[in-house]
Amino acid sequence: MKAKKLEPITIEDIVKYRQPNNLMYNPSGTVLAFSVQKADAEKNCYHNDVWAVRNGKAEQLTWSLDAVPVFWEDERTLIVRKTTKDALPGVTELFALSMDGGEAKPWITLPFAMSSLKKIKGNMYAAKGFIDANDPDAYKDSDEVRKKKAEEKKKEAVYTVVDEVPYWFNGAGYTNKKRSALFLIHTGDTLKVKRLTAPMFSVGDMKVEDKKIYYTGNLNKGHESLYSKVYMYDAELEKGEVIYSKNDHSIGSLFFLGGQLYGAASDMKKYGLNQTADLVKITKNHLETKYVPEVSLYSSVIGDTAEGGPAFETVDDHLLTLATVESHNAVFSFDETFRKNVLWEQEGMLCTMAACEKEIAVVYQDWNHVSEVYVMNPDGSGFRKVTSLNDEALEGKYIAKPERLPYHSEGYDLLGWVLLPQDFNPKKKYPAVLDVHGGPRCAYGEAFFHEMQLWVSRGFVVFFTNIKGSDGRGDAFADIRDDYGGTDFRNLMDFTDAVLEKYPNIDKTKVCETGGSYGGFMTNWIIGHTDRFCACASQRSIANWTSFTFISDIGECFGPDQCGASNGFGDKNVEMMWNHSPLKYAENVKTPTLFIHSDEDFRCPLPEGMQMMQSLAVRDIETRLVIFHGENHELSRSGKPQHRMRRLQEITDWFEKHTK
Repeated sequence: MKAKKLEPITIEDIVKYRQPNNLMYNPSGTVLAFSVQKADAEKNCYHNDVWAVRNGKAEQLTWSLDAVPVFWEDERTLIVRKTTKDALPGVTELFALSMDGGEAKPWITLPFAMSSLKKIKGNMYAAKGFIDANDPDAYKDSDEVRKKKAEEKKKEAVYTVVDEVPYWFNGAGYTNKKRSALFLIHTGDTLKVKRLTAPMFSVGDMKVEDKKIYYTGNLNKGHESLYSKVYMYDAELEKGEVIYSKNDHSIGSLFFLGGQLYGAASDMKKYGLNQTADLVKITKNHLETKYVPEVSLYSSVIGDTAEGGPAFETVDDHLLTLATVESHNAVFSFDETFRKNVLWEQEGMLCTMAACEKEIAVVYQDWNHVSEVYVMNPDGSGFRKVTSLNDEALEGKYIAKPERLPYHSEGYDLLGWVLLPQDFNPKKKYPAVLDVHGGPRCAYGEAFFHEMQLWVSRGFVVFFTNIKGSDGRGDAFADIRDDYGGTDFRNLMDFTDAVLEKYPNIDKTKVCETGGSYGGFMTNWIIGHTDRFCACASQRSIANWTSFTFISDIGECFGPDQCGASNGFGDKNVEMMWNHSPLKYAENVKTPTLFIHSDEDFRCPLPEGMQMMQSLAVRDIETRLVIFHGENHELSRSGKPQHRMRRLQEITDWFEKHTK
């Protein structure tokens, strides 16, 4: 009996998936709370519900609150954040949600935009929030003054003044004179708020331990520093001190083991800005290296149906971290001697983690499942799924299983994957798509990727790989400074050759290519160096490293660093950046190329796509630029639902136009 044909993945499926995030255990570890994001395609937005796992069973706690968890106030009370329609501008409304049932009740309203909140003791809390350095005490304003200032800002919205760098940041808009500040909060009969950091100070990581607030950061006087200092504020004594005052390391991910302060620190000397941070012991003006990671201690395996989150947890004097190993993720454990123990490791993608003494929770997805919440025992055993958020969306759908394809290129043993259409027939000719990841320090893995499965459902063979520059194999492998468009490009061409050799029924005249961010840079580079692809789609790309350096939110440092230049000035540095710029080779382009860009992408700003598109148009090379208004660098992952669908429609139509 012939098996029933499975239904294809469609463009519209991208808005059916639900994404869990914000995992957090209550103090005793008996309840795991988290948020679930779902798309509202009609209103072109997203909503969040609060869920909890109790006794191994997941249940939805809110249905119309549209809130996310912030922290546990006590065993039975979860503090959540939401914004009501009557909220004053620039405030954060927090509500108390009881595990015993009933509606969430108003708890406190903080007079600033909060990013994190941690309990110190009793009714005392530490908060990180945003201020305007030109008006650092606005949190003290009365409601009337707050409303008046909001009206004045509306009148001034027709212009923006910038006098520092960076003056904008992807996803946050214009950030000139905006700072992340530290606050001390007292609740009770009256709310008391005190700003602890200077107006021009920018707070990085924050950790509360033994009634003390530890935090990283630095003064930003018009030019943001790459380095971090470490500070402590004693909430009981109301006194602060500088623990590490040197400007020589980027320091973050603070944690405690055995009562001692540790963190992740990089001096960026050997491998530049992408150098992996070491785990260090932090004492007065001294960093003692305790562990030098061989791989990244976070998740860099990518997809388009899951969001990232915390990668560090400390439980029972053990540090737990996510890690990226080759093309998958793992959970590492370190004791006080920093002896590493691999608790869990398998193919797929981990997005975030929470832990308690009883178990570890993660968001995980493999090749045929979209992200779900899983838990495991403290030793990594008993890995089990506790949610079924996306089972219905994928039920009866054809999902292509990644077929591994090892190959050798430029002295490296590399790995790629191939996705085949349903009922793949070796005697039939197929079009194909090469998909290049961003980063470049990211990694593909055997995890569900909607855009790839969509193109498979439309009859394309899809292939992808981790080339030199990818994550998962250490700093030396990831380092492609002054080699952009060199080894990485040749790796991709060798992989394409390997795919065509193994699958000779792929029509060599109908092979397409696409990529975003670094993958967009590579698309722009590819079309200037080969005509082997029948059509390409360049997304959120880089065309000109010199212009990128002086307009991107990270450009000032990242551009020269990645091109092997010392800075963006002088003939030698400009020549180095220009040699790695796809725009230099635009006169060679013959490939029809689609450009996808967002007008609020401040990571790879819109002019990068414009330059490359215009260089094709003036030479009568078939091209098209689609600009998404109000979107940023994260369009494919968290853009508005209708925009995400339109993006996929544009790319799919472009490929089908040139292959059929």
